[in-house]
Amino acid sequence: MIRALWTAATGLDAQQRNVDVTANNLANVNTTGFKRQRTDFHDLFYARLREPGTSSATAGGYIPTGIQVGHGVFNVATPLIFVPGTPLPTERGLDVMLLDKFSFFQVTLPGGETGYTRDGSFHIDANRDIVTTQGYPLTSNINVPADAIDISIGRDGTVQAIFADQAPQDLGQIELATFPDPSGLRLLGGNLYQETTSSGTATTGNPGEDQFGELQSGFLEASNVKAAEELINLIKAQRAFEMNSRTIQTADEMLQTTAALRR
Repeated sequence: MIRALWTAATGLDAQQRNVDVTANNLANVNTTGFKRQRTDFHDLFYARLREPGTSSATAGGYIPTGIQVGHGVFNVATPLIFVPGTPLPTERGLDVMLLDKFSFFQVTLPGGETGYTRDGSFHIDANRDIVTTQGYPLTSNINVPADAIDISIGRDGTVQAIFADQAPQDLGQIELATFPDPSGLRLLGGNLYQETTSSGTATTGNPGEDQFGELQSGFLEASNVKAAEELINLIKAQRAFEMNSRTIQTADEMLQTTAALRR
C-alpha cells in the first residue's frame, strides 16, 4: 500500500507537467510560427519479486511471467512537433513565410551567438537594418537605403529596395538554416531557438536550394496548435490526475483499515 502511494504520486507529478505543456500550447495558439509540444512518458523501474523464467520447485519447469511491480511514471521528453502552420496573408512586404517544415531564419543575438526562428515578421530599425520584432538583426546584415520607398523579398531570399526614380537595388540574400534533429533545439522564448548537441550543427543555404524551402512574402506562418485537440488532451490529463488522486485516497483508506485492526 505504501508503494501505491508513491507510485500514484509520480502519476500526479507527470500529469501536472502534461497539463503545463498543454497550457503552454493553448497560450500560444496565436503566436506566429509557434510549434506545439507533446509530453512523452516512460514507466519507472520495477521491483522483481519473482524473476520470470526461474525454475519452479513445485510444478517443475519454469515460471512463465514472474511478479514484477512498477513504481510509476516520469516525463522523459517534450518534443517539438514541426508541422507547418496555416499561411496567414498580411499584404506586408516584410512579412515572410517559410514554405517548408524544418528551415529557420538566422538572427544575431545580443551576445553575438546565432539564434533561429520560424517567425518571419521583420521590421526596419532606426539604423535601417532588417530586424525581428524584438530587434535582432538577420545574420545577413541587410541594410535598407533611406530613400527606398518599399522592400521586395523574393522566393529565393533575395532582398531588393524599390525606389521612386531608379531601378530596384539588390540589398542582400536571406540565408536559412536546417538541423539534423530540430526537435533537439533549445527553446529561448520570444520565438527563438538555439543550437545544441542534440540538434546537431546547423547547415546553411539559400531558400529553394537543396533541402531549403522557398519564401513567400506577404504571409506569416500561424501557430500549429489545434485548439480542439489540445482541449481534449487537457481533459485526458485532468482525468488521469483525478484517477491518480483516487489511487492515493484508496491506499490511504486501506492503511486506515489496517491501522484500525485489533487483536
